[in-house]
Amino acid sequence: MKLIHLSDLHIGKRVNEFSMLEDQAYILTEIMKQIDEERPDAVIIAGDVYDKSVPPAEAVQLFDDFLVQLSERKPYIFIISGNHDSAERMAFGGRLMKNSRVYISPVFNGSVESIALQDSFGTVSVYMMPFLKPAYVRKYYPDAEISSYNDAVKTVMNRVKVDTSHRNILICHQFVTGAVCCDSEELSVGGLDNVDAGLFDAFDYVALGHLHGPQKIIKETVRYAGTPLKYSFSEVHHKKSMTVVELTEKGRVGVRTRELIPRRDMREIKGSYMEITAREYYKDMNREDYMHITLTDEEDIPDAVGKLRSIYPNIMKLDYDNVRTRSTFSIDRAESAERKSPLEIFEELYKKQNNQPMSGEQRAFSAQLIEKIWEEEL
Repeated sequence: MKLIHLSDLHIGKRVNEFSMLEDQAYILTEIMKQIDEERPDAVIIAGDVYDKSVPPAEAVQLFDDFLVQLSERKPYIFIISGNHDSAERMAFGGRLMKNSRVYISPVFNGSVESIALQDSFGTVSVYMMPFLKPAYVRKYYPDAEISSYNDAVKTVMNRVKVDTSHRNILICHQFVTGAVCCDSEELSVGGLDNVDAGLFDAFDYVALGHLHGPQKIIKETVRYAGTPLKYSFSEVHHKKSMTVVELTEKGRVGVRTRELIPRRDMREIKGSYMEITAREYYKDMNREDYMHITLTDEEDIPDAVGKLRSIYPNIMKLDYDNVRTRSTFSIDRAESAERKSPLEIFEELYKKQNNQPMSGEQRAFSAQLIEKIWEEEL
């Protein structure tokens, strides 16, 4: 059985006030061309179909066109909602779409839906788990001890009866411990939303969504497909791709990727105004790419963006790197804080202000409050 694993389309996204819809339409067409070449049995979209819970009409129309074209090819289609999606809006019409082999995860109701497929090697069960927060799971398991995202997913996974005698696939949209993230992703400080990859050991392939860089987690069969396009300059060096998964007999899974080439790439260039406006500098460059330009001139160039756009029309960001902008002192950029939980950071603040550590009671109260605030924020 051959599967195509996609995720995090973020249709309707704007990057530095530039609409990405035209680029998304282009890359979806490229994906469809590759699907026609691969002729998969199933296509997986592992969450964050849209960039907003209430997407613009143009985004809905674009995904509708893609879904119709895809369904005409007759593969099974599996879609779960991500943290950017509205689970309720995504689930609308899901029961009707099953007649067209389109399966959309329902709003979480305490269990995980699975669909059984057949091929010459037997049964493949596909489990669809939409993005989960602790509050979603507590609603259905009030007696379970759920204080983190890992607890929430563990509670659900412990109640999923997986028949390991045949092949099983999980579609999931969470931040799995050990993954590498980038600036365009919404993650908690200190890894509050981390989920242990060991929770998924019963599955032959885990199709992950949420992180934008394509990557494996511990092993090849636990994998983020990544976004089909670059959505921040922290992704400049990413190679975006479509993941192709082939399952034969139990225990044998082949994974490979096919590169996706965008209409306009993201590019960072640096130099003086005279250097980067010289024809020799840009003559072999795709000047339509989205640009982050850093000028090294000591004096600001009047109307630099306006002038540079005559050569590079899609400038997203302009910086200066010179004596004036360089700091002579080191600023703590919270690099150490990124490795700490919100509670640990608050404990440090409390100790500095009060010259004593928090009591056990204060710590327990703070942990509960932070968790409640975090859930409401998401």
